[in-house]
Parts: sequence; structure tokens; C-alpha cells
Amino acid sequence: RDDEGNIYDGFTDPEMRYRQRYVDLTVNPDLKQIFMNRSKVINTMRAYFDNQGWMEVETPILQPVHGGAAARPFKTHHNTLDMPLFLRIANELYLKRLIVAGFDGVYEFGKMFRNEGMDRTHNPEFTSMEIYVAYKDYVWMMAMVEECLEKVAVAIHGSSKVTMGEHVLEFAGPYEKLTMFESIEKYTGIDVSAMNEDELREVCKNLGIETDPSMGKGKLIDEIFGEKVEANLIQPTYITDYPVEMTPLAKKHRSKEGLVERFELFVCGKEIANAYSELNDPIDQRARLEDQLVLAGRGDDEAMAMDEDFLRALEYGMPPTAGLGIGIDRLVMLMTNQSTIQEVLFFPQMRAEKKAKVASVEDFTEIGVPAEWVPVLMKMGFNSVEELKAGNPNKVFNDLGGMRKKLKLDIVLPGKEDVEKWFG
Repeated sequence: RDDEGNIYDGFTDPEMRYRQRYVDLTVNPDLKQIFMNRSKVINTMRAYFDNQGWMEVETPILQPVHGGAAARPFKTHHNTLDMPLFLRIANELYLKRLIVAGFDGVYEFGKMFRNEGMDRTHNPEFTSMEIYVAYKDYVWMMAMVEECLEKVAVAIHGSSKVTMGEHVLEFAGPYEKLTMFESIEKYTGIDVSAMNEDELREVCKNLGIETDPSMGKGKLIDEIFGEKVEANLIQPTYITDYPVEMTPLAKKHRSKEGLVERFELFVCGKEIANAYSELNDPIDQRARLEDQLVLAGRGDDEAMAMDEDFLRALEYGMPPTAGLGIGIDRLVMLMTNQSTIQEVLFFPQMRAEKKAKVASVEDFTEIGVPAEWVPVLMKMGFNSVEELKAGNPNKVFNDLGGMRKKLKLDIVLPGKEDVEKWFG
């Protein structure tokens, strides 16, 4: 209420807003538009896929093997089956099984879970869309992504141009394309294409990039790219043709030795999409997963696990396939001009809420406070012995006298020396 009697509603503290989203949405009605647009993003993509004749499916969230991505999983235990299970880090391997089963195209919107850090673009529980289409490759997939994202932008903004912070992004294709090695050379001046692991470690050292012994060649290249290249990719940009060590599930490049047919789409310095020409050779796939086991043995907790059932599915035969994953939360951030992932999630993950500790009367009397003075100390804001001891003895003594007078208390005021003993 202001001096003229007008009443205003305000709810702006970020932590309070995220914890009490029900209040946030009531007091800040403009926020609802973000979530209405989130729904529109998903529905536009779904309609586009359905019009192509691809089928929406559901795959397991609890999985016996954590596969399909390089990430640390959440682990749990199924009591009846007496076996460990993992919350999925990706649904890729199950969707590929459906391509083996004869479906021409399948897609899934769903939750993924990664037991990793949290920041402005990462939440441990996030929404992803993955799609797999038979008899296509990653070149075809680039054109499909451009068409799909342009439709999303138009659905939200009526135009293929989207404002994100100080940038105006153009989602109409074609997007710029750089190979992984070209992008590193462009922004560091260093050609890493022919370097071995030791040489890459030296490059990281010279660039001030931290490494550890668990990192193989692919991880080192990824660190260089992440530290020196990503932030420069503002307009939609495809980074293509990754080293084989970085991508265990992608097909080897048709003409470039040591590379795979993969692209990632970066916008405003963040990865939005990841796609491959999928590896469908079971012998090559087994060798790649065995290499991942070696990395796991070196301490890489993001290395992929061996999945024998998936390898068995490939042995039955998977046609040439293009696969794509898009981070829906990050895409919604772009389409709604939000700088943090928490703003596009109804209920983002939060640390446990700190509850104020309130001490008992006995806690205070144990340090010498007379029982009749405990309620007075609490009125003064000292709800625990720790809070009291963090105060100033002289000020506390003077304030006790003031409270005795203000509240007209007929109790004996402790002496200054007695008060000082409380702080001992």
C-alpha cells in the first residue's frame, strides 16, 4: 500500500517465485504466456511430425542399462525384481529398436534425467524430443530441422525472426555449417584434426583448459570446443562431422576417415539439437561400446554402458536411419526470450528449503537465560542459541532493558555480567 492508499501485488524474488509457482502465476499473469507458448512449441512440432506420417510412441523411463547419451544417470533399485534400474538419460536405443521392428518413423516427447550440475540451461529433469526416420541421413535431417523450427517460430511470433536478448535470430534456413575441426580452427587458430591425445592435452594446457586423466581424445576435443567455440555461435549454426571417439552411436563418415556423420545445432551459444546418420552395423557398434568400457575403467562416469539387447536388435537388421534429439526446454527459452531454464519450467528443481530453527526454552536456560526472559529474546528475533551468541552482549543487555520497559514487564532484569555469561 502506498501513501495514497493504493495496493500493489509484488512477487519478484526468484527463489520464492520458483518455489511457489502457484503464487507466481497468480500475481504475474504475463508469465502464463510463456507456458502457453511452450505448449504451442510442442503441439506445432507434433503436428508437423504427424503430417509426415511419423508415429508418436512411448518408451521405458526405468531402464536396466543407461545408454543413448554420455551422461551420469540416477540409479534406483527394483525390490520385486531385485535389480538395479536407471532413470533414462535418453530414449535413443529403444526408439531404434522400433525402427528395427519395421516402423518408418517414430518420435517421442518425454522426460530425461541426468544426475549432473544445475545452471541457467541445465535442470536434472528435462524434456526432450527424439525422432528416428528410416532410409534418411544427417544431411536430410538438417533440412527437416530447418523446416520444423521455422514453423515453430512462425507459430509463436508470426515470423521466422525471433528476438533473444540483444540478438535477432533467423530460423528460416539454410543455416551456417562448420565442421567440428573448422570451428575450432576458426576461433582458436589451431588445427587439431590430426592431433593425438598427448598433443590435444598440450593444446588444452596452452589454452588454459583443465583436463583429467579420464579424458580420451574425443573428450579433449569436446572440451576445447566447449570452452573456445560454443559461445561464438549466435545465429543457428550446424557443427558437423565429429571425431568418431566423441560419438559412439553415429555412422562413420562416408568419405572422411576418423569422423562420423553427426551434427549439433547451436543457437545463442547453446546446443539445441543433436543428430546422426545412425550406426546400424552391429560389429562396429560393439567395438565402439567396448571403447566406452575402457573409458569407464579410466574413471569417465559419462561413458556409455554395454547394451547386449540393443546389439542383438541391430543383428536382426536396422535400415539406414537418421536420428535427432531436440532439447525442448532450451528451444522454449529461445522462442520466449528467457535467459534461464527455470523460467520455462512450471516447477524447476530446487535445493531443500531451509527451515528456520527455533530453539526450546530449555536450550536457552541451559546457557543461563532465565526462563521468563526466553519469550522476550524471541520477540527480539533470537530464535536459537546460535543466533543469540552471534549478537553483541552489550546491545542485547540494553535491548532487554528497553523491552522490559516497552512491554511493562514485572520481572527482574538480568545484570550485565549475567548477560555476558550467555555468550561464553
